Amino acid sequence: MNGTPMRTSHTLYLPIVLACASMALAGCGGRSGAEQKPPPGIPVVVYQIDTGRASYNDVYPATVFALNQVDLRPEVSGYIVGIFFKDGQRVRKGMKLYAIDQQHYQAAYDQALANLNTARSNLTKMQQDVDRYNDLAKNDAIARQTLDHAVADLQSARMQVAGLEANVKNVQTDLRYSVINAPFDGTISFSQVKVGSSVTAGQTMLNTVSSDDPMAVDCAVDQKQINRFARLLEKKTSAADTTFTLVLPDGSVYPEAGVLSVLDRAVDPQTGTIRVRMVFPNPHNVLKAGLTCNIRIRNRSAASTVLFPFRAAVEQMGEYFVFVLNGEKVIQRRVDLGARINDMVVARDGLSPGDRIVVDGVQKLRDNVTVAVVPPQVKPATENAQAK
Repeated sequence: MNGTPMRTSHTLYLPIVLACASMALAGCGGRSGAEQKPPPGIPVVVYQIDTGRASYNDVYPATVFALNQVDLRPEVSGYIVGIFFKDGQRVRKGMKLYAIDQQHYQAAYDQALANLNTARSNLTKMQQDVDRYNDLAKNDAIARQTLDHAVADLQSARMQVAGLEANVKNVQTDLRYSVINAPFDGTISFSQVKVGSSVTAGQTMLNTVSSDDPMAVDCAVDQKQINRFARLLEKKTSAADTTFTLVLPDGSVYPEAGVLSVLDRAVDPQTGTIRVRMVFPNPHNVLKAGLTCNIRIRNRSAASTVLFPFRAAVEQMGEYFVFVLNGEKVIQRRVDLGARINDMVVARDGLSPGDRIVVDGVQKLRDNVTVAVVPPQVKPATENAQAK
């Protein structure tokens, strides 16, 4: 009977002891946490921006154009009776390309020429009459009225001859236009008509002729580059200069160097770009009108060019940002990137000398977060020697 209360007493005291112990531990833990330092920032490696001199290529998408291109359309109507070239053939200026049936125009020319000759004969006769009447009038052997009528008829005949001469030129032009010749040296495309086709003056498309050597290459550059290209235009680079090179669609570099030819008169207000034209020799007819390619423009920058490691740039919806150190925090800043040079990239805008940017650890960062700058990790050297 006496042993049972003792067991009950121990059972009641045990929870109280455990509770006190827990409170004591909690109190000790609270005091220890209050003495701890705040957690450190995200570890990052930074790079200090500096300027330097760089030589690289600016690359722009470009399109090849013919310097001269003409759509051939007939100046007179009729039926095609002759085609004197092969599709895709190189042609020379003045080469006969098409012939339109000339019978109608030849007949009209012959008729106009006959009428002109008749009028000229009448004019000669009237001139003789006036000369004779003038001699008679000196001796008062003819009425003055007869002389005046003869002079008026002579003037009318002269005007008639002038009109007929103009008509002869007109029908002669139609006759000449019945033959279509190449307007300049170049390459002719596929014929749009066949022998026997009916064509209408000024409407029917016959063919296209374009010059092929040299060729123009056009690209659009940012309006900030206007001064640079204006200086290049004044420099008048020669064909031996490699400032302008062309990369073909297959990735190969076109062997001929180009020269800057034209800087457009105005900036496109919608895109903020200006059109620039280079001219490239095309002796082997490799460049074709409409070809899309890339133009590489050598940029020998000044010593103030800003360069930084490309891995520091973070792309967001087509724009690039870097994290700039500001005290113990980082601020996200937009940058305008230029050409890449190995593992570095040119900063056209957004960074200044002395700025410190994060190059390692950017994946964990966000704007205005606290960071801890750490030195770059040095990879241990590989031990090639075997342990003995």
